[in-house]
Amino acid sequence: MAHYLVIVESPAKVKTIKKFLGSSYTVAASQGHVRDLPKSSLGIDIEHDYEPKYITIRGKGDILASLRKEAKKSDKVFLATDPDREGEAISWHLAAALKLDKKKMRRITFNEITKNAVKASLKTPRDIDMDLVDAQQARRVLDRIVGYRISPLLWAKVKRGLSAGRVQSVALRLVADREDEINAFIPEEYWTLDAVLKIRGEKRTLTAKFYGTDKKKMTIHSEEELNEILKETENAEFRITDIKTSERIRKAPLPFTTSTLQQEAAKALNFGTQKTMRIAQQLYEGIDIKGNGTVGVITYLRTDSTRIADEADASAREYISSVYGKEYAAAGQEAKEGGKKIQDAHEAIRPTDISRTPASLKDSLTRDQFRLYQLIWKRFAASRMTPARYESRSVKIGAGKYCFAVSASRQLFDGFRSVYTEADEEKEESNVLTGGLKMDSVLTKERLEPGRHFTQPPAHYTEASLVKAMEELGIGRPSTYAPTISIILGRRYVTKEAKNLYITEIGEVVNNIMKQSFPSIVDVNFTANMEGLLDMVEEGRVEWKEIIRNFYPDLDEAVKKAEEELESVKIEDEVTDVICEECGRNMVIKYGPHGKFLACPGFPECRNTKPYLEKIGVPCPVCGKDVVVRKTKKGRKYYGCEDNPECGFMSWQKPSTEKCPECGGYMVEKGNKLVCADEKCGYVTSLDQKKE
Repeated sequence: MAHYLVIVESPAKVKTIKKFLGSSYTVAASQGHVRDLPKSSLGIDIEHDYEPKYITIRGKGDILASLRKEAKKSDKVFLATDPDREGEAISWHLAAALKLDKKKMRRITFNEITKNAVKASLKTPRDIDMDLVDAQQARRVLDRIVGYRISPLLWAKVKRGLSAGRVQSVALRLVADREDEINAFIPEEYWTLDAVLKIRGEKRTLTAKFYGTDKKKMTIHSEEELNEILKETENAEFRITDIKTSERIRKAPLPFTTSTLQQEAAKALNFGTQKTMRIAQQLYEGIDIKGNGTVGVITYLRTDSTRIADEADASAREYISSVYGKEYAAAGQEAKEGGKKIQDAHEAIRPTDISRTPASLKDSLTRDQFRLYQLIWKRFAASRMTPARYESRSVKIGAGKYCFAVSASRQLFDGFRSVYTEADEEKEESNVLTGGLKMDSVLTKERLEPGRHFTQPPAHYTEASLVKAMEELGIGRPSTYAPTISIILGRRYVTKEAKNLYITEIGEVVNNIMKQSFPSIVDVNFTANMEGLLDMVEEGRVEWKEIIRNFYPDLDEAVKKAEEELESVKIEDEVTDVICEECGRNMVIKYGPHGKFLACPGFPECRNTKPYLEKIGVPCPVCGKDVVVRKTKKGRKYYGCEDNPECGFMSWQKPSTEKCPECGGYMVEKGNKLVCADEKCGYVTSLDQKKE
């Protein structure tokens, strides 16, 4: 009787797939990658056309020996690694490491780990797709060249085991640029004006917002402008000038891709990108469902496609019609807009069986698994449903030459919203009073309510918004978003406080070196273009080594130039006037993984170290002692009094010695401006003028 071997990546998949196949199949796991470039050297033969030198990963010898033994006993070996570039490359490495005979080796892929999908894949085996393998090889070689050529320069400049990476350096730059934007942001004053009106015959009041003139929307920039409007409307008659009623629809959302799942899980469940991917992997590989055995409950989790298989689409519409009613089931598949390449062999992330509701699985899932599965299930169900319909009513109210507006909306049909609403979805405006308004309704003014506001700076990146930015800019691919963010957090270039990402002092140093010496590596367009070239390799339109041949000489030249320049500005240990209490030497400033610190130059005999508090030459506005640069526990920089905790002064922006001429308070530097620290004062002047 014939015997077959199926090789997958993880032991969890072994457990799931074993249950679907008969006794003639053995299922074994490679436990991830089995071959890679060596850690101890570049591992790429530059002289011989950039040929990579792969070695067996340490600790994988026993696994490979066991797989080799099983392969020899088998009539056919099916390589069933993940259905993407990395999975294809793992299959290729397995074939080489196990010395598999091409005649008995076949590649199979499935988008979901269910009995039907696995059995169907065994009926349609294929050869290893070398275009996919080469696209992965190109990415790996590019990343290795960048990391291994640039990282030693960072060690020379910053003195510790830092690293640079092709995608991580661009992600770091995005966070740094956003921080610069926020720091340079000057709040601008603006005012709002609400009119609280009484409708004859109604007990409750109606609040209308200032719009502008009848023809043009206006923003009130200052108190002077506000006073002019108040003067005009003080004794004016408030009357309805226009009522518009319209119907609008809100379309159902598309099912999840990797990026949108990571974003929504962050907003709705407060999951980090790594956590989302870890739990999704568990749901994909298989859950032990009571009464059903182990089965994969979602499809493959690394995808940028919103396509749904016809069978799953039909099944979902049938389910929706029977559970919610025929009027809730949408007519046909929505196509994703946009010209970007989609890995269309993949589907969107969806439940493998829509009738497997979150409630029915609750007892078989952990709390986090249940919450993520519920999010995926609801989003997929909603994507197959009809739009929600609303009636919108907008009313314009004239007052002299100015105009106020009030609008309201009521839901006519809930459609997909019976199942799903997005986490950050704005609440529908609801003002039932507009329903009774007519052109001849009589209004009387109760009062006018002005409000003073200031514009807000752009928000700090969160993991979710950084993933969104990386996707929109074409940096990285579904499988790289979470690892990239994990790297910049793990290396402490970026820190996370609440949900926000902030650059650390060491992150600033690395980012500045990369921008100065390797501008193309941290250029967003260059990185996005490189992703496009990797896609062309996958499509068989570009030879993978051609990318390396074009890229390496320029990088080599930049590295050599930077080596010369960095040698001339190599940081020497800066001697301070702080005396080491252990041995009496003057302590020196050194760089560590968390930034600068004070160390005794007598190391290793004297190992004394201290935090380095850098004075900025500004007296504390509260107590008059020196202001120093401090860091939060997570590494975010701020300015505080040297007498902390006795003095509680702190500022995220650098304080100035200048006093505000308007209110006498202290000023802070924002970009090239000096701004009063009291937002209510709002005084701003040019920093350059003050320095002259």
